[in-house]
Amino acid sequence: MYQLKELKDPAILKADVIAGITVALVLVPQSMAYAQLAGLPPYFGLYASFLPPMVAAIFGSSRQLATGPVAVVSLLTAASLEPLAAAGSEGFLAYAILLALMIGAFQMFLGLFRLGVLVDFLSHPVVVGFTNAGAIIIGTSQLSKLFGVTAEKAPHHYESVYNVLVEAAQNTHLMTFGFAVLSLGIIWGVKKYQPRLPSVLIAVVIATLLSWTLGFEDKGGAIVGVIPAGLPGMVMPTFDWEVMKQLIASTVIISLIGFMEAISIAKAMAARTRQRIDANQELVGQGLSNIVSGLFGGYPVSGSFSRSAVNIEAGAITGFSSIVTGIVVGITLLFLTPLLYHLPQATLASVIIMAVINLVKIEPIKHAWKAEKHDGIVAVITFVLTLVMAPHLEKGIIIGVVLAMVLFIYRTMRPRIAIVSRYFDGTFRDVSVHPELDSCKKILMFRFDMSLYYANAGYFETKVLQMVADNPEVEYLILDAEGINTIDATGEEVLLHLSERLDKVGVTIIIARMKKQFMDTMRNTGTLEKMGGDNRRFFARITFALNQAWSNVECDKCNNGKNCPLRTSVAIEQAKARGELDPDKPHPVPIA
Repeated sequence: MYQLKELKDPAILKADVIAGITVALVLVPQSMAYAQLAGLPPYFGLYASFLPPMVAAIFGSSRQLATGPVAVVSLLTAASLEPLAAAGSEGFLAYAILLALMIGAFQMFLGLFRLGVLVDFLSHPVVVGFTNAGAIIIGTSQLSKLFGVTAEKAPHHYESVYNVLVEAAQNTHLMTFGFAVLSLGIIWGVKKYQPRLPSVLIAVVIATLLSWTLGFEDKGGAIVGVIPAGLPGMVMPTFDWEVMKQLIASTVIISLIGFMEAISIAKAMAARTRQRIDANQELVGQGLSNIVSGLFGGYPVSGSFSRSAVNIEAGAITGFSSIVTGIVVGITLLFLTPLLYHLPQATLASVIIMAVINLVKIEPIKHAWKAEKHDGIVAVITFVLTLVMAPHLEKGIIIGVVLAMVLFIYRTMRPRIAIVSRYFDGTFRDVSVHPELDSCKKILMFRFDMSLYYANAGYFETKVLQMVADNPEVEYLILDAEGINTIDATGEEVLLHLSERLDKVGVTIIIARMKKQFMDTMRNTGTLEKMGGDNRRFFARITFALNQAWSNVECDKCNNGKNCPLRTSVAIEQAKARGELDPDKPHPVPIA
């Protein structure tokens, strides 16, 4: 919520007023374009840009977040409602209002009960894949307006695009196409050479004037037409329970996608201004803004990255800038709508295309692949399925989320288990990464890089028994438990079973560097005592565990532990013998 005390400073008040007006100059044409993308009349975008920005600024936690119609949410709105009613029909408009209310109520519920963590189920690879596909779908959905043609709508988006291109090859409306090229050129040119000027507004003004001068409507061109003058009144939606049941999945998806977009923008703005962002408070703000949007004839809204960037670059300091934005939109609705009558639909389509071009980013997908191949697979599959299944976009997201969760669970079920030995710098390294490291035949040390729980306990047991089978002379197994954050009942039961089973074949398992939760579980369940107590099986440091093992093994090669490769001094001497250590040169330490 903006702070009234700060507005007493004339400099802050002036900065917020200028920023608010600047954002409004972008928002007015953009909101009409996004409403068109959602399958709604342009004035729906203006209604969604009047009160929602004010409400989000007052009840949210971000000062510079610009709330209102956005491309992705508009696309999802259209995809959600098209199976229920024809775009632009009376039923379609009513369902859009109902959807905004449902999204607002769900976001409010999440915020009030502090359930903002649910957004974490939308992993970064899923969002990256969906956003790239969504941007392509949004852009290609505007082709019919760019060429001025009407084509048969097909069950799949790619079929509809093909139909548009076939129709455009024969019946392109040249004047419409000319307005599209002109608008695209103006927006691109102004952004490139005069980025501080409102490129979208300039394109809208020039195109509208030319449309009026040339009689574009009379020559078959599609224009915005009549926009109802006046502020929106309160609308009481009809609660059709059958329709609401069909919109539940869309409500959840749009709520989470919209909030994820808003909170990521809010955090980016906060990093620049050193604010504190409360995710649950932001959920409340976004929820209330959607409820208000629905009650006053709008449709679902979210935070806009482009307008938030304009807001902060224009000097916005408090949320009052968003209130100014809403006031300017209100003035537009009251007095300026007749000026928008001759605005070409092709110009609005150009606004949408230029807005989503920056959403197509291949680099994040490549980055996800480099970071973890599983993440790259999730991003690519989400991208492909979203494109193929359009206009049923929710299916691509749901499959992406499920796939990400399945792969995550699989990774936790098959974590890394590494046999380690002493490196010359005193640390322990994976011998599969550093095959030059010598190992001790009597003492085997290994690391488990995951919490030990029911889903991977069987895998852990199998791998430990395999280690013993592969090293028949081993007498001590030392588990470096630093990587085990938690252990559940199944995990501690497996440890107890392993220790009893290995004891029978003369192998003792001891555990070092346990975390508090690990030890609490072992102590509370009595497993600690059953395995021999603190001073026999469990040690705070690896050195103590090694001393326990060295004092109980007889090894001629290691001279009863004195020449054991697990000692730092021995590791250093072995490294020198291999020529790895030059006392006159610094030696880089590889990570393993």
